[in-house]
Amino acid sequence: MSMIRSFEGFQPVSLKQEGDYQPSETDQLSTEEGDPGMDPEPRQISRQPSVTESTLYPNPYHRPFVSRKYFATRPGAIETAIEDLKGHIAKTSGETIQGFWLLTEIDHWNNEKERILLVTDKTLLICKYDFIMLSCVQLQRIPLSSVYRICLGEFVFPGMSLDKRQGEGLRIYWGSLEEHSLFSRWNPWSTEVPYATFTEHPMKYTSEKFLEICKLSGFTSKLVPAIQNAHKNSTGSGRGRGLMVLTEPILIETYMGLMSFIGNRNKLGYSLAHGSIGF
Repeated sequence: MSMIRSFEGFQPVSLKQEGDYQPSETDQLSTEEGDPGMDPEPRQISRQPSVTESTLYPNPYHRPFVSRKYFATRPGAIETAIEDLKGHIAKTSGETIQGFWLLTEIDHWNNEKERILLVTDKTLLICKYDFIMLSCVQLQRIPLSSVYRICLGEFVFPGMSLDKRQGEGLRIYWGSLEEHSLFSRWNPWSTEVPYATFTEHPMKYTSEKFLEICKLSGFTSKLVPAIQNAHKNSTGSGRGRGLMVLTEPILIETYMGLMSFIGNRNKLGYSLAHGSIGF
């Protein structure tokens, strides 16, 4: 049986020998700072707490604990996605692949959606990839010869909009805006919108690898010459139309934005671990 006893009667005993007196740090400070001839008075010495900078993650990339929530950053996930898309291209078209990028698409209702973009010599592919199940859910193919305008700039919203975003993006136009019906414009699930808007993925700064594949400037530098070459080699009705690359604000025409407010704040458009929710 364990027993707890009281030791209140014991007093601390000094082990110093006579003549071995050593002034404490407080005594030394009092002696050095005091004036000769003055009676020493007890002084309060203020001490600044030491500050030690953390060196757990000496690399320039930040928030490693946040990056683990995104399934795209988990070991082997992005590599598996790229191999899946390479296999799909080899089986279906055999086109030459220019590169892969992981970006965020912003739809016409300001909803963020995680996307893999693949540029070949003839096509832009926008892939909705499930990084949890490691499978391609949706693949949109856009012929590069049909792209006639690219806009780079800051996001702007109508003056009465309640849900605005900061930052810059890129918008790619194809088809005809005149064919963009009123129904598809106000339908949040419409897939008939003749343009796509992208910005950088939030995990851009988690590692050197993601810095390359999430960089919007890197995607643009590959996309523009690929479109120009596709226009030169085109034999269809779009031949000679050319490509315009403009720097201008990108309008996102939303007003209330309740759905995007909830979805974007909770990152519902990403393959993301949303916490340990269970019963």
